[in-house]
Amino acid sequence: MPKKRSGGGLTTTQQAAKFLGVAALSGAVLAGIALPAAGALGLAAKGTVEGFDEIPANLKTPPLSQRTTILDADGGAIATVYSRDRTVVPLKDISPYMQNAIVAIEDSRFYEHGAVDLKGILRAMNRNVQSGGTAEGASTLTQQYVKNVFVEEAGDDPEKVAEATQQTLGRKVRELKYAIQVEEELGKKKILENYLNITFFGQQAYGVEAASQRYFSKHAKDLTLDEAALLAGIVQSPTRYDPVNDEEEATKRRNTVLARMAATGSISQADADKAMALPIKLKVKTPQNGCITAVSGAGFFCDYVRKVILNDPAFGKTSEDRSKLWNLGGLTIRTTLSPRAQEAADEASIAKVNKDDKVAASVVQVEPGTGKILSMAQSRPYGLDQKKNQTVLNLAVGSAMGGSTYGFQVGSTFKPITAAAALEKGISPAQSFTTERKIELPMSSFTTCSGASTGSGDWEVQNELEEEKGTFDMTGALGKSINTYFAKLEQKVGLCDTVRMAKKVGYARGDGKALGEDPSVTLGGAESTPLGMAATYATFANRGTYCTPIAIQSITDANGKKLSVPKSSCSQAMSEKTADTINQMLKGVVEDGTGTAAGLSDRDNAGKTGTTNERVDAWFVGYTPNLSTAVWVGADIGKKLPMYNITIGGQYYDKVCGGCLPGPIWKIAMTGALDAGETPSFNPVSVPRGEEKGDKDKNKGRDGEGDEGDDTGDAGDTPTPGITLPDFPGGNQGAGRHGGQDGGGNGP
Repeated sequence: MPKKRSGGGLTTTQQAAKFLGVAALSGAVLAGIALPAAGALGLAAKGTVEGFDEIPANLKTPPLSQRTTILDADGGAIATVYSRDRTVVPLKDISPYMQNAIVAIEDSRFYEHGAVDLKGILRAMNRNVQSGGTAEGASTLTQQYVKNVFVEEAGDDPEKVAEATQQTLGRKVRELKYAIQVEEELGKKKILENYLNITFFGQQAYGVEAASQRYFSKHAKDLTLDEAALLAGIVQSPTRYDPVNDEEEATKRRNTVLARMAATGSISQADADKAMALPIKLKVKTPQNGCITAVSGAGFFCDYVRKVILNDPAFGKTSEDRSKLWNLGGLTIRTTLSPRAQEAADEASIAKVNKDDKVAASVVQVEPGTGKILSMAQSRPYGLDQKKNQTVLNLAVGSAMGGSTYGFQVGSTFKPITAAAALEKGISPAQSFTTERKIELPMSSFTTCSGASTGSGDWEVQNELEEEKGTFDMTGALGKSINTYFAKLEQKVGLCDTVRMAKKVGYARGDGKALGEDPSVTLGGAESTPLGMAATYATFANRGTYCTPIAIQSITDANGKKLSVPKSSCSQAMSEKTADTINQMLKGVVEDGTGTAAGLSDRDNAGKTGTTNERVDAWFVGYTPNLSTAVWVGADIGKKLPMYNITIGGQYYDKVCGGCLPGPIWKIAMTGALDAGETPSFNPVSVPRGEEKGDKDKNKGRDGEGDEGDDTGDAGDTPTPGITLPDFPGGNQGAGRHGGQDGGGNGP
C-alpha cells in the first residue's frame, strides 16, 4: 500500500511520480504514440489508457446554456429565465483588460505553448515537491476549457458532474487528446473566447458577460483594468474570492492578478500599482430569474409560455427534446401579450378580490380572429411562498398547462352555445316556451350522439325566483337566464347537436377529456377554463369563426435562427348570421339583463353571467368585436366554498352572483384594455321576437341591482336545491378540481 500523509494526501515522492507520469503521458500523446494496454509506466489499462483509440476524433462542444428572454407583443421584456445565467459574446465585445488578465493568471504562456505546456508541468512539479503540497497547477487554458465543456455537458446531474471532474489519469488522457484537437481546430483566439464564455465566475454568473453584469452592472466590453483583474481572480475559487461576501480576500486576489499582469508585460508596473490602490467598487445586480420576476403580474402567462414549449410537439418530438431546448435557453420569445391589456387585467384581478381572501379571481383576454392571448392575471401573486399568498396554480388553464384538474363548472355562460346550436338547426329566435318556475323533463327525451338514452326518470329544472314563469322567447330567456327555457330548447335542438356545437367553439374540459353528453350541459354542468371560455366567446365576436388560443408569435435561438412556432387554427363553427344574432341577443344581457353592472356605455358589447350550485363558481364572459374576456371567481384552495355571507375584497356579499362580482371585474379589465378611439360595432341584424308573458316585475328580488338570478345551481343555473347535476363520464366533477389540492370534494 502506498503511504499517505495525514489527511489522506499523497506523499511528496508520490506527487512527484504522479506529475512525472502525466508529463511522460503528455509527451506520448503529443508525439502521437499509441500506448500499449500496460505501458512502461506500469499503469493499469482500465480507467486510464484503455479505449484510447475509441476516443472520438472531434471534441463535442455543446451549445452553452444561456438565458432566455420572454418579450411581450411590443418587444418589452416580461421575464428572463435560465438554468445558467449566461450571455455568450464574441471576443471583440470583451475588454482587452479582461482577456489579458485571465491569460496572465491562468496560463501566462498561453500564446507560446500548444495544448499541453510541458515546461509548465515541470515547473509546477518542482514547486509542489519543494512545498510538500499542491502550490501550483499545470493545466493550460485549453485543458481547463475542455474540462468546463464536460462539466457543462453534465448539467445539473450530480453523477455526471462527478464523472466529469473525477481525478483519474483516464480523464486526464481524454482531456489532453481533446485539448490537442481543440488547438488544431479552433486556434488561440477562439479558445480564449469560448473559455471566457463558459467559465463560472460565482454568484450564479456563467461567462464573463453575465459576471460583468452581476458584479458591475455593465457589459464585459466596458470593464476597467481593476474590474477585469477582480473577475479573473475569482475563477480559481469563486467562493473564496467572492467580492460580495469577502472583500478583503477578493482584493488580495485582484492584486495578485494585477502583479502577474505586470510581470508578464501586459500592463506596466505603474498601471498595476495605480489599480491596486483602488478600492473595490461593486454595483451588484440582483439575479432576476424565472416567471416570478415577470412584470405586471404576468407570471402565470410566463409559465404558460414555458408549458407550451415543454408540451407542444412543434418544439420537439419527445418531452426530452423539448426540455433540452428549454434548458439550453438562449431563446428570444416574442409573445402575444399586450402590455396594455395585461396591466388592465392585473389591475382588475385585484380590484375586487384581495390576495388573502378565501376565494380568488382569474382574468384572461383573447383577441377575436387571431386567437392571441392578450392577458392572463389572477388575484393571488405568482410564486411559491404560501405565507405571502402566492401560488403557481394557473386558474386560467387546464391541468396539462399548470392549472386545475378539471377546470370549473361554467353555469349559465354555456347557454349561448345551446342558442347557437338552435339557430344553426333553423330554430328561430322567436321560439317561445311557456314554463312554470319548476319543470320535469323525461331523461329519455335526451339522446347521445350514438343514439343512446341519457337515462330513465325525470330531470328536474327550476328557475331562481317564483315569478320566473310564463312564456319566454330566446332573447328574453338569455337576458333573464331562464333555466327552464334552455332545458326545453336543448330538448328541441337535441343533446348531440348541442354538444357538437360546444366542440366547434372550442369548449373543452380542463383535463382534456371529451365533453360528456348529459342534459345538464346546457346549464353549465361541465367544466371548462377561463382561457377556454374567452376563446369560445371570441367565436361569437369573430362572426362564427373559432380560433385556437396562441401565446407565442416568434422564437429565435441563440444564433438568431427562427424556430417554427404553433399557429392558431381557425374554423367556421357557425354561420355569420347565427353569430350576429347571438351578439344582438347577448347585448341585451348587459343592457337590461343579468349583466347590467358589467355593461360598457361607449361601445357595442355583449356577455353572459354564470354561477353554479351553491354559488361555488361565479363567471362573467363577455366581448366586443375586438376583445373577449372571461372572469372567474371561486375557491382555489381546498374544498369548494359556497359564496354566501362572505366578505371578498373588503366588501360583504350575502350571495355572490356573476353580475355583481365577476361582472365589475370584467368591466375594469375591458375598459383598461380597449382603445377609446377604436369602437367597432357588431354587424347589425334583425332578431325576431316571440311572445313573452309573465309577471311584469321579473327582476324584482334578483341578486344585486337587477342582475343575476339566472344561474345559481340552487336557484337558477342548475336543478332545485338538494338536487345535483349528474357527473359526466370521466370521474367526479369536483374531486381534485384544484390540481390535487381538493382531494375529497363532491361535484355539484
